[in-house]
Amino acid sequence: MAITMTKGQTGLTGNAAIAIAMKQIDPDVCAAYPITPSTAVIEDFSSFVADGKVTTELITVESEHSAMSACIGASAAGARVMTATSSQGLALMWEMLYIASGMRLPIILTNVNRALSAPINIHCDHSDSMGARDAGWIQLYSETVQEAYDNLIQAVRIAEDKNVLLPAMVCFDGFITSHAIENITLLEDEEVKKFVGEYRADRYLLDTDRPSTYGAMSLPDVYIEFKHQQSQAMAGAKDVVVEIGKEFGRKFGRTYGLFDSYRLEDAETAIVILNSAAGTTKVAVDELRKQGKKVGALRPRLFRPFPFKEIAGELSHVKAVAVLDRVDSMSGFGGPLFNEVRSALYDNEKRPRVFSRIYGLGGRDYKVKDALGVFGELEKVVETGKVETLQKYITL
Repeated sequence: MAITMTKGQTGLTGNAAIAIAMKQIDPDVCAAYPITPSTAVIEDFSSFVADGKVTTELITVESEHSAMSACIGASAAGARVMTATSSQGLALMWEMLYIASGMRLPIILTNVNRALSAPINIHCDHSDSMGARDAGWIQLYSETVQEAYDNLIQAVRIAEDKNVLLPAMVCFDGFITSHAIENITLLEDEEVKKFVGEYRADRYLLDTDRPSTYGAMSLPDVYIEFKHQQSQAMAGAKDVVVEIGKEFGRKFGRTYGLFDSYRLEDAETAIVILNSAAGTTKVAVDELRKQGKKVGALRPRLFRPFPFKEIAGELSHVKAVAVLDRVDSMSGFGGPLFNEVRSALYDNEKRPRVFSRIYGLGGRDYKVKDALGVFGELEKVVETGKVETLQKYITL
């Protein structure tokens, strides 16, 4: 599609919006290998490279493993680095994801969520990014095209913060957010450049005045210290996400936090859900509110690090909670978001009843009637005080 560059309200797909954000950020290096449904991100960005609108060195490689390897090399050399992928592409990067985070390299990756094979499926679920949830990458999830665009810009500041220095992944739903056209408000190029600033790595391989070693052998006498520092940086990233979200709001009028609460103030039941399906859930909330039912929704924006204290506080007054995952962790005990939320609620003096529902795998539609059905289950839990089925699939 043709990319409109006018500031203000304009219609763009999620992929096109991400390409524009990358153009405005103008990273030093982008190494990528195309895969559906994220292909258009790199296709559109490559046109900016070809037209001389960015100074980025675009490296076309033979696989996603090579793409992340090239990103790691460029970042270790002191460059600001970005890429994009989906599904099997992220899976092929697996080995290198851990290396990028372990070497504390602030690489920015757009992950357009798509189901992992087998069987082969090119549509949306969260098995790709959730499979990488413990790889040491900050993970931001996006409900809309606008949020995906804004998240990518903020991710640069978050990852490069001197107290963080970890790679960051911006996630949004394949073929739902990536290909649907939504009205969004673009920032001016200079506004974005000023917000992200110029990247200057404190330590990098090409700094001959202060030689550094990356990825060296680390035996039992020191390895755990490296991981402890990495873990501390990840935990501390939560506060940085909040501060950057507030600064973004002060400058551009759109403030972001750790999660999005919808009509939760007096809610007795709530659905917790990620990404675009939150919009569908909000429609169900509005329908039930018209009927006088006290329901609400919570959509985590930040998944890694997981804001467990804040989410537990937000849900502390709710009587029953359903956590909906667009991925099955294959544990027999709920999806990954469910397990995080349920654990977060454990220390609450008054804990709500919580159950897990798996939905929408491989792009299966999640409709308002599905959300209404879950709220019906929650109402029954409040009435009986019991969860009859801890985990089950819906949208079958």
